[in-house]
Amino acid sequence: MKEVTCQALEPDLHALRDQIMQELDLSRELEDDEVYFLVEKYVGSYAREQRLTMREREELEQILFNSMRKLDVLQDLLEDKDITEIMVNGTDHIFYEKQGRLYESGKCFSSREKLNDVIQQIAGYSNRMVNEASPVVDARLADGSRVNIVLEPVSLDGSAISIRKFPEHPIRMEDLIRMGSITQEAADFLRMLVCAGYNIFISGGTGSGKTTFLNALSQYIPREERIITIEDSAELQLLDKPNLVRLETRNANTEGVVPITIRDLIRTALRMRPERIIVGECRGAEALDVLQAMNTGHDGSLSTGHANSCRDMVSRLETMVLMGMELPLAAIRGQIVSGIDIFIHLGRLRDKSRKVLDIAELTGIKDGEVQLATLFHFEEEGNREGRVQGRLRCTGRLSRLDKCRRAGYVLAEREEGDGL
Repeated sequence: MKEVTCQALEPDLHALRDQIMQELDLSRELEDDEVYFLVEKYVGSYAREQRLTMREREELEQILFNSMRKLDVLQDLLEDKDITEIMVNGTDHIFYEKQGRLYESGKCFSSREKLNDVIQQIAGYSNRMVNEASPVVDARLADGSRVNIVLEPVSLDGSAISIRKFPEHPIRMEDLIRMGSITQEAADFLRMLVCAGYNIFISGGTGSGKTTFLNALSQYIPREERIITIEDSAELQLLDKPNLVRLETRNANTEGVVPITIRDLIRTALRMRPERIIVGECRGAEALDVLQAMNTGHDGSLSTGHANSCRDMVSRLETMVLMGMELPLAAIRGQIVSGIDIFIHLGRLRDKSRKVLDIAELTGIKDGEVQLATLFHFEEEGNREGRVQGRLRCTGRLSRLDKCRRAGYVLAEREEGDGL
């Protein structure tokens, strides 16, 4: 069947939409079924006149319904479970990522006004405001998918939307093991660290899977503990955690609403009797507050940040702390070593697979430099049918055993003799 394109059918779609809108009772909240009933009625008449096939009629009904009640041409892409990312570059260019590769969808918005309607719908769901005064915003969809919006003219070729989709069911550590992102040995080791209350920081580049891994790692947090999550836009999906408080930032707007930042939420969280604090991502001055929280008895805290390696993450944290307060570098490094126990670095390989590349322990400061000891390292072993072959191998032993011992893990002799 030829695809029903927005350019070819737009005049008819406009006419059908106008007819349906005139019959809708907009004085009350309408159910989806009521709208779809009218869509079927008018499309049925149109299909008979144009002699459309049943399949073409169903497709036209879906296009109309999506344009009126959902996210228009994006809806089909959002409902495709194999698509992981959607990128809108103005009205005419919509791309998506599937199985690590980018494709152009062939879809388009009927007009700039329709694209703007969808943008306002997305922003409104997250109680965010996006307009000429505030043209850049982070938001989320109902399923937790992450959305970034940049309006024109800041985005020169038309408003841009980037949607990072999340799976319908959160990925668990067992799934990551099955996909080859981590080994069972390394996962068991991380389970022990999380249960024992080690502070863990996850690093990686864009699209390396930091949020997904943080979700999976959080499944090891004991169910009875009180957890506070802090995010710019709520994305984390912690399972089976009844004593959970989820906090989200708020942007300022033209009506005088005071912004609530990550730093504000961290300070508030410290007064909420948290046992674990999880900060979705450190991007700036809030790194200082994260380190202070980790250094004031909130063991088992977790966070993520962008970096190219564990070593680079140390430098990034130093820079982010300096964005918040002028402190001597020696004092910042002392805070990092005292606060963070373990770095986990994720990467996306050339075959688009996501892997845990390094797990490293912060062991102290020597000659003014933060010392890292690699515990696990991913070693490549070649290629097979276009897939990178390799294994995350144990390369060192844990030296800071105090938290393990306090948690009742009798692993010291094994670790001293066998690495971990």
